Order: sequence, then structure tokens, then C-alpha cells
Amino acid sequence: MNDHFPELKCGIEIHQQLNTKEKLFCKCPTRRRDTVESNLEFHRFLRATTSEMGEIDRAALEETKIQKKYIYKAYDSTCLVENDEEPPGKLNMDALDIALTMSKMLHMHPVDELHSMRKIVVDGSNTAGFQRTGLVATDGYIDAGGRVGISVICLEEEAAQKIEDSGESVIYSLDRLGIPLVEICTAPDIKTPGQARDVAAYIGMLLRSTGRVKRGLGTIRQDVNISTKEGARVEIKGVQELDLLPLILEQEVQRQANLIDIKNELNERGAAIDGIITDVTDLFKNTDSAILKRALDNGAILAVKLKRFAGIVGREIQPDRRLGTEFSDRAKKSGVGGIFHTDELPNYGITKSDVNELKKTLNADEKDCIVIVADRINRARGALESVIIRAQEALVCVPEETRRMLPDGTSAYMRPLPGAARMYPETDVLPVPITQEHLEKIKLPELLTIKKERFRKQYNLNDELANLISQSENACLFEQIMKAVPGAKPTIVIKALHTTIGELQKEGYNTHGITLDHLVDLFNFSAEGNIPNEAIKEVLKAITIHPQASLRDLLTKLRLAGSDIAGAGILIGKIVKEREEFVKERRLDAAGPLMGVVMKELRGKVGGQQISQILKRKIEEILKIK
Repeated sequence: MNDHFPELKCGIEIHQQLNTKEKLFCKCPTRRRDTVESNLEFHRFLRATTSEMGEIDRAALEETKIQKKYIYKAYDSTCLVENDEEPPGKLNMDALDIALTMSKMLHMHPVDELHSMRKIVVDGSNTAGFQRTGLVATDGYIDAGGRVGISVICLEEEAAQKIEDSGESVIYSLDRLGIPLVEICTAPDIKTPGQARDVAAYIGMLLRSTGRVKRGLGTIRQDVNISTKEGARVEIKGVQELDLLPLILEQEVQRQANLIDIKNELNERGAAIDGIITDVTDLFKNTDSAILKRALDNGAILAVKLKRFAGIVGREIQPDRRLGTEFSDRAKKSGVGGIFHTDELPNYGITKSDVNELKKTLNADEKDCIVIVADRINRARGALESVIIRAQEALVCVPEETRRMLPDGTSAYMRPLPGAARMYPETDVLPVPITQEHLEKIKLPELLTIKKERFRKQYNLNDELANLISQSENACLFEQIMKAVPGAKPTIVIKALHTTIGELQKEGYNTHGITLDHLVDLFNFSAEGNIPNEAIKEVLKAITIHPQASLRDLLTKLRLAGSDIAGAGILIGKIVKEREEFVKERRLDAAGPLMGVVMKELRGKVGGQQISQILKRKIEEILKIK
């Protein structure tokens, strides 16, 4: 792998939600809500502001090219802090302890005092227009395919979740806003795509080892910083699947290599951009293009000539993505749907005659490429200005950018890389001292890799089950049950915790009411043979419906109490008596066929082992075997 990527430098930022009861700066719970439960809706318009040094961050400025309306869904579980109508409260010390635990696991040096900062974010994902973040520790390392430095770990608030984007307005849900989050940043020490995956997987394992992080889709995500020789640092955001990491790196390395080749070829051609935007609306008054016709109703059609760019704008730089796609990504930040360029025309209802007239008007020849945009005139002009900037960059460099991951491993432009101007002090949150005494109270958890091996030996599990339960958020619960009920079968407990409870949740049952006491009682009855394994799901379902009832009462309602054993004996005796001739003919071998008959009647009511014992005893009575 090193031979294929000798110039690659890569660092990863891992963002992980913490499983605390309260949010980072208020007492609101960290549970997620369905938007239909929202009981309040309000909106904001956000703008970029200057930093303490009088500068406006370039990424924030890019986000405000279009003045969007941001609509927020609030709940009875959110408060005025999320609405940005009340100052934040004190920092969540439980969240800080989790972050300090991670800093110890990453061999880092904690700061003496945590200072909260404001990070300007004006994409609507935070009602305040900034995200609060604080540096916790620096200068650590891990060993994953070699020594990889860990630059910083920060404690910050999660953003609101985007629900819908109509172009003119965006809807966000505030249930996620403010959930504590750790951000772990590696140094640019990763040299291969495979190592990037290994590093992310190892840090993910450390996070889960704490037992204090949220699980499930969207609770952890990776941003990848990539640079190549002669290329630039590019950040690709929103990677949620580890298996995609190598592909994403490979695709970005290839993209940068192709952009460098394009730059060299354009310079050899003597390519140039004069930056003149021409109104060509009149040329298309009789166009057959449906897209252009729509623009003629209340907009304009504008064009710009890119000298000596012919054949290059349409050139592929990633699978199904061309240089023209990069131009289009930039143009869309002004609110347009996209661009047309002569490398792909005639097409889309635009005829060869239209193209010839366009080239004549802009004094272009076959070596030039023309880009056109059709929209409201201010949007069209803003879009072409962005195209001109991107075309000028194509002549000199691979641009530094923040990009978003696409499902196939390619990426699309989001905004420029942010600079130092986006950060300034948070004046509403007091600094938090981190003393040596505080650090000494932080205890390191057992690593999941070690826990897996311990479970395998201690509970006689195979590798698959040991891995499953050690990685599960129910690992601690599993150990508590096994300690309280030594006679419980580990495989049965694991199935109930990992599979059965999950099935009930999918079926709409609220399993949050199932307590440790319920489970201990359940597996005590199971170990004593009073609950068949097949009935465990029904018992758990009954607990979700009647969480205050005693387990014995529930078993009686389900006809699973001990008295049912006597009833089972009567039924089995009847079945055996009705088949007396068959029993006398097959003798003890009759147990196999009869077991199927009996199970049809008693499955889920009495355990299979108990049924087998009763059946054998009834057969022996017929045969008068003592």
C-alpha cells in the first residue's frame, strides 16, 4: 500500500456523542425525539460576523452567499439554551470526565484549565451561529500500523440535525443540539488508506471501551484530512462507515493527481480567464431547452468564456465527476440548479446552432469552453463569479476545501477550509480548572479487546459470541446478571439482551422499563427450569406492558408458573396413552416422534428439557420400566 501512496499525508477527526444524562450546557436530556412531537417552531436568519481581529472567516462568508431561512423544531425536552434565548449553564462535568478518560487512554497531556470557545458556524446547524468547544488535552499517541500522534481532544456541543432543505429554507431539529461530543484529532501521520481505517477502528474501540458513548447510526462520524505532494489539504466530512475510508482516500488522491495534470495541461495551452460575464438571454429567446425556457420567465441567461479550456471542463477527475462538476458545485452555492458548458453541448434541448451563435457572440473558437447559467440574474451572476474563481484555481493549484462524502466514495465541494478567524472566546461560560487531584480520580476502563478474551474464557463462549457481547452496550448488564444468577446460561442471556430486546424495540415495545431486577428474576426462574427458553420473549414483552407487576404474577398470566408443569404432565400422559400401541412397538425409540407431537401443544409454555423428561417418564410407565 505504501508503494501506491508514497506522498499521502492523512489525519482523521473523530466526533463521538457521549452518553450522558444531560446536555453539555443545560439540564435537558440527551434523548432523541421524533419531529412530529415538536411543540414549538421558530426561525432565524444567520450572518457571518467579524472575529476579535476584525476578520471574517472565509468558510462562514461562503455559507452566507444565499440568505436562507432556518426553521427549528423544539420540544418539551429542549429549553431556552437551545433556542439561543438564554445563556448557557455550567459545563457538564460528567462529560468532561469522559473526555479526560479518553485523554488518558490516548496518552495525552490535559490542559490546566478548560476554556470554552465559540466556533463560527452559520450553516444553520446551531441557533446561535456558533458552536461551543473547549480544548481538553494535547500531544498523545496510539499504535495502529505504526505510531500515530493524537494532536488534540476537544469537548464540544453536537449540532442540530438537518431534517429538510428546500433551497430557500432549511428545517432543523433541536433534540440533538447540545449533546456532549468529543472531537479527537490525529496528527497527519497516516500514510496509507488501510492504515486510516485501522486508526479510526482503534480509536472507536477505545471510545466504546469507556461504556459512556452513544451507539447507533449518526452517533460517531469521521472527517478526513488529506494532502498529497503538489496537491493541497482537503477535508472530507461525514464519513460514517469505516469500510469506506480506504476508498475515500484513494478517490481523493486520484482527484488531486488529475487536477494537477489538468493544471499542467492548461498552462501548456496558455489557458486564461478574462472574467467577463456576458448576458446572452436574447440568443435563447426561441430555445427548445425546457430549463432555459423556465429562466426566461423571470431571470436571465449569462455566459463566461474560458480560453483554451475546451475538452478539459468535461474531463473526468473521479468516477462520474468531472472538472465541470466541480464548477457546478461552486455555482450551486449561489442557489442555482447547475451549469451548462460547451464540452457537453449540444444537449438538453440546446442545439448546435445555439452553440455556434453563443461562440460567435463571445468570440470563442474550438479551443475555448463557454459556461452558461440560467436563473434569476443575481443568482446567475453570483454562480458565474464562483465558476470564474474555480477556473482560475484550476490554472494554479488544487484548492484547499472542505468537501462532503458521497455514497460512492467520491466527494463534493462544501466550502473553503476555515481559518483562525472562526474562533473567539465564550464569555458566558466560566473556565473549568483541571487539577491533578481530579485527574487521579479518573480510572481507566477495561479495553474491549481484553474484555472479549476474558468473556471467552470466563463464560466458555465461542469467538463470535464473546465479540458480540463484549462490543455490546449491554456488556455490563450481562456481567451483572451472570454474577447475580450463577446458574444462568450465558448464551441464553446474550440472546435475550442482544437479540430479543432489540426485536421488541423494533416491534414498538418500550423496553426502557426492563430493569436489572426484572432480568435477574427472569433468569433465576429460567435457571430453575420454570420458564422455557422459547417463552423468554413473551415474558419480556409482558414486562414492558406491566413493568410494576411481579414476575410471578406475569408468569401466572402467561400460564408459565410452576403449576403448569402438572398440567403438562397430564397432557403428555394423555398423548402417550392414545398412542399406546405405537409406544409398545417402538418402546423408548417412540420418544423422538412423540416429542414433535407434544411440542406442538406445549411450545413456549414448558421448557423442552422438562417436556423430554416428562415424556420419557410417561413412556416408561406404559412399558412398566422402573
